[in-house]
Amino acid sequence: MRPVGPVKAVLFDRDGTLVHDVPYNGDPERVRPVEGAREAVALLRARDIRVGVVTNQSGVARGLISGTDVRRVNRRIDDLLGPFDVWAICPHGPDDGCHCRKPQPGLVLWAAGRVCTDPADCVVVGDIGADTEAAARAGAHGILVPNARTRPEETEAAAHTAPDLLTAVRSLLDDPAPDGPALDGPAPDGPAPDGPAPDGPAPDAPHDGGACSGQRPATTAPAPSGGAPDPCRRPS
Repeated sequence: MRPVGPVKAVLFDRDGTLVHDVPYNGDPERVRPVEGAREAVALLRARDIRVGVVTNQSGVARGLISGTDVRRVNRRIDDLLGPFDVWAICPHGPDDGCHCRKPQPGLVLWAAGRVCTDPADCVVVGDIGADTEAAARAGAHGILVPNARTRPEETEAAAHTAPDLLTAVRSLLDDPAPDGPALDGPAPDGPAPDGPAPDGPAPDAPHDGGACSGQRPATTAPAPSGGAPDPCRRPS
């Protein structure tokens, strides 16, 4: 699975990838970017590569944090590292059966549509196997940046890994090949692991129309309740 052109968008997992993981964090004052995060995001912006965040926030479904808490933390991350071009948030729990909670592809497809980019031209950077699996199911590319909570089997299964966030981003920008990003292993050429490929774009995630004006979109945060469209919503 090789991109047809240069990388056009990079979608980051939030907790454990862009910022240190504070379980079910609803306090903006506890947000701490990981080492190299500012430089990594700045390098992408300097190349006019769109940047976004795709994040599971099951604390909302569990009643541990509110949608407002999530948005306050996200605004703090925007203040420190952003602004990001798109925020895609799944507020559901692991047993809710939604199509967007990673490793399902919905968040990646929705975010790619919001920045008017084909998933094949997107890279998802995360710290657990669900992040890279969501990328594969969406037809995007994944880079795993392992940390203390990454299981060894997830690292072994990842097609592409990097020791830290900045190295992951530099591997994309220092691409010597004309047909895809410079990653540290061969891209898979078969179906996504442990699940069927998606059968179409996610609901509310068009690749054209109103969201694709050709301009860099305003930061968008699909809210668990109210506000911007929810990528988790299935059509009626």
